[in-house]
Amino acid sequence: MDSIMARQDINRAFEMAVFAAVVETGAFSAAARRLALTPSAVSKLINRLEARLGARLLQRSTRQLHTTPEGDAFFIQCKRILDDIESAEREASQGAAPRGRLRINCFVPFGVRHLLPILPEFAQRYPDIVLDVVVSDAIVDLLEDRTDIAIRTGKLKESNLVARKLGEDALVVVASPAYAARHGLPRTPQELSRHNLLAFNFRCQNETWPFLDGAGGSIQVAPQGNTCVSDGESMRQLVLAGMGLGRFSRQHVLRDIERGDLIPVLQDYNPGDKELVHAVFVGPGLQVPARVRVMLDYLLEKVQLGGA
Repeated sequence: MDSIMARQDINRAFEMAVFAAVVETGAFSAAARRLALTPSAVSKLINRLEARLGARLLQRSTRQLHTTPEGDAFFIQCKRILDDIESAEREASQGAAPRGRLRINCFVPFGVRHLLPILPEFAQRYPDIVLDVVVSDAIVDLLEDRTDIAIRTGKLKESNLVARKLGEDALVVVASPAYAARHGLPRTPQELSRHNLLAFNFRCQNETWPFLDGAGGSIQVAPQGNTCVSDGESMRQLVLAGMGLGRFSRQHVLRDIERGDLIPVLQDYNPGDKELVHAVFVGPGLQVPARVRVMLDYLLEKVQLGGA
């Protein structure tokens, strides 16, 4: 009975808040300033926490502080629990506005065309939410990267993530007029083997471009070229410069096509496949913080993609 009472006397939420502040600020002194404590009080609390758990959570040196693997795992759980507490209290408080840091990871074309233009209005609507936006085509682990929402394309793998479909868009192969003038354009998918097809360096080597074969079937063409890039916007710039052919979602290059800066290629052989766009977040069974929920609703309200 005494041991149970002793455990109840521990303010675990406060311990978690202090530990999270240390990890986020990277120093005991900075965490102390954030929490209005003394550095020695923060240090003693972390030492007591590690002793109670029987695990080292932080590696300290004279100049740097890093989390151990155990500390990384504990931090993720701490943030989740603290977010749940904050959300529960906010839900119980009438009129309380969503607040806190919201980290979004978004692939480059979507970020440039859709996400960044709508963020100013979101910031005005929810002034207590601090936006932390990473625009990159690299796929991140939401838990390890401490990301709340990721915008992803293509077929989703099985995971513990929840997905909301934002829309879908047709795919198109394009080339620039300069490339066409120097090399001509393919008339059939088979002729693509004589052209420079740009690819992404973060995708599987066996990724292919699908086409109709003109006889009621389909064929797959592996993009073979002299350049791989890390994101769709970089590929667009290279295709505009006449370096080769690229395959994009139509929304990404629609303005270029309308201006005549890019030319659709092999449209008679286009199978009409779509690129799906989802907002993914951690779930189910975990209470979604209000700051995440309002962004998901906002994306569904503002993002306009074909087939949404």
